Amino acid sequence: MKHSLALILCLLLGGCFLFPDKEDPGNVPPSKLFADAMDDMDDGNFEGAIKKFEILESRYPYGKYAEQAQLEVAYAYYKQEDTASAAAACDRFIKLHPTHPSVDYAYYLKGLVNFNENMGFIAYLVNEDIAERDPKSARESYETFKELVTRFPNSIYAEDASARMRFLLNSLAQHEIHVARYYMKRKAYVAAANRSQLVLQNYPQTPAIEEALLIMVQAYDAMGLNQLRDDAERVMRYNFPDSKYLSKVGDATKPWWKLW
Repeated sequence: MKHSLALILCLLLGGCFLFPDKEDPGNVPPSKLFADAMDDMDDGNFEGAIKKFEILESRYPYGKYAEQAQLEVAYAYYKQEDTASAAAACDRFIKLHPTHPSVDYAYYLKGLVNFNENMGFIAYLVNEDIAERDPKSARESYETFKELVTRFPNSIYAEDASARMRFLLNSLAQHEIHVARYYMKRKAYVAAANRSQLVLQNYPQTPAIEEALLIMVQAYDAMGLNQLRDDAERVMRYNFPDSKYLSKVGDATKPWWKLW
């Protein structure tokens, strides 16, 4: 009887090895592991998906599943709003697979990551501390979309990337305007004029040009730089003959921020 019990115990223990735990990802083929991770993605379980994709890549580092897992990890981080990890994953994929058929998507996703981060920046445009804000994410998003459009002009993502680039340019120009307003309110006229000049130089096709010229006129007038004031006003009248600001441009009793 003792021998029978010992034999049964050995068989039961051995069964643990004969029939591996189906939950052990090390015993799951890459196709199944990838499918399970995608199921987690569909269910919104991005953390679980990331773990499975990372296990897949570590156990099966070569082949189509590992490559696709790297891209899906970037998307999962994006959905988790983990900006740094998502951007890093996109950069890694681009570096490892520069000729991959989906590398344009990696660029697009990286642009989206920073674009959404930029939306938080835009929400601060009305705040008093705007001069302390750094639109780094907006610039990075613009440069990423620009590279996508330049390298892959026929990509299915190129049209949307171009539209987002225009939006980003406008938001960057508007940022400079808000900073110029900040300086004007504090009578830092040189700084205000310089910020407005940056708009003319870097964002010449944006709607912010009109207000940039106005600020320059007001700043130069406040500093008594009549020639520069007249030059800026002449440019403004030529380019915006119907501007709502023109009737107030020469009225020193009405500061520019009270024109609305």
